[in-house]
Amino acid sequence: MQKLIEKYYRSTKLPHIWCPGCGHGVVTMSIVKAIDKLQLDHDKTVIVSGIGCSSRASGYLNFDTVHSAHGRALPVATGIKLADPELNVIVITGDGDATAIGGNHFIHAARRNINLTMILYNNNIYGMTGGQYSPLTPVDHKASTAPFGTMERNFDITELAKGAGATFVARSTAFHTQLLTDVIAKGIAHKGFSLVEAMTQCPTSYGRQNKMGRASDMLKSQRDHAVTVEAAARLTPEQKAGKFLIGVLHQEEAPEYTEQYDTIIAKAQKGGK
Repeated sequence: MQKLIEKYYRSTKLPHIWCPGCGHGVVTMSIVKAIDKLQLDHDKTVIVSGIGCSSRASGYLNFDTVHSAHGRALPVATGIKLADPELNVIVITGDGDATAIGGNHFIHAARRNINLTMILYNNNIYGMTGGQYSPLTPVDHKASTAPFGTMERNFDITELAKGAGATFVARSTAFHTQLLTDVIAKGIAHKGFSLVEAMTQCPTSYGRQNKMGRASDMLKSQRDHAVTVEAAARLTPEQKAGKFLIGVLHQEEAPEYTEQYDTIIAKAQKGGK
């Protein structure tokens, strides 16, 4: 662990600002482990984040990084990838950052199938700005902007990604760290738009308002309510009630955007022929 910290983190930026019990540090280390597992070239790996608790992660990682504007991580990452398609571009974002102000960018990045890997830290809340509900906050759960419970139906971000055209979709949790590292590595290795939803606990802004106990209790809830894709295939509908799937949920091959863009450039250079 110490070797990974020395190799991949900016030591001058530590300790981090996340609250005690927050799962974001666990998710960030899973990204680092995936990068190390794939032995990605440090100088050819770029990490882009938006705004929010999750997006502070880019500042701690010793790569070329961009801490961009709220909801705009994906268009910034798209520009980087188009400028140099050989780069490994990883996007770090949160449930509010990606699916509210950044929702339009999200569906179009998936539709284009540009070769980016997006890790969405889903703690079901706007943690940094006061505990407002996000598009991923479950119905009837409380937030500072929903003191009597949310009435809006929440997205299943993995289903939204599939519907928008993402060619790799996976999910894991801050409890299932080995699986999380594995699916992030698979997402990075996949050629096309990859979404990895990382379920992570926020004991401060979300857990307190919904009386979910300590961070350890929230981790136990992830353990008890998650079921792998393989295990789910052996369960009855009754046994799967109240559970959510983890693992690789969808994978397919489709034309990748930067390669398609190169064909347009070639046609233009030949006068449209």
